[in-house]
Amino acid sequence: MGRRILFGAALALALVGCTRGISSTPGDAPNLEKWVAEVKARPAPPLEPLPVMQQFETFEYAAYSLRDPFSTAFTDSDSGSGPRPDRARRRQTLEQFPLDSLDMVGTLGHGAGVVALVMAPDKVTYRVRPGDYMGQSDGRVTGVFEDRIELVELVPDGAGGWLERPASVALEDQ
Repeated sequence: MGRRILFGAALALALVGCTRGISSTPGDAPNLEKWVAEVKARPAPPLEPLPVMQQFETFEYAAYSLRDPFSTAFTDSDSGSGPRPDRARRRQTLEQFPLDSLDMVGTLGHGAGVVALVMAPDKVTYRVRPGDYMGQSDGRVTGVFEDRIELVELVPDGAGGWLERPASVALEDQ
């Protein structure tokens, strides 16, 4: 309560101080009008001259017959040997998710017939066997073990070809 009164008093004092600077006598108006007239009568300061526009030299591009530096070195990306993604293959459900978003949560069976259980970001658990595909880089499952899933991904090599890259998904610790 005391702070409010103190704040109100400080505000009133500030307002009174502001009104003292403003003269309310009619005798000051002619002085103000005289000063405004003097300021208007002064000549305007000279303007800076406009900058001189620089003429640019024209250039004619004459390298149409040379190789485009932004195109790949290989003109036919399907030529050559090496691994290639199978574009005619039907995509499987787990290929729509990035590999690091898939979690191995367990296995079913034993020995050569083991099947991995993988939980996707959509919270659905899928069965994975060797030969299945998962991840967004054409990852083909090469082996299912009790503690991991091993796969081989196909990644572009930057020169029009593809490289095989091993990857794995480990069993998630609970």
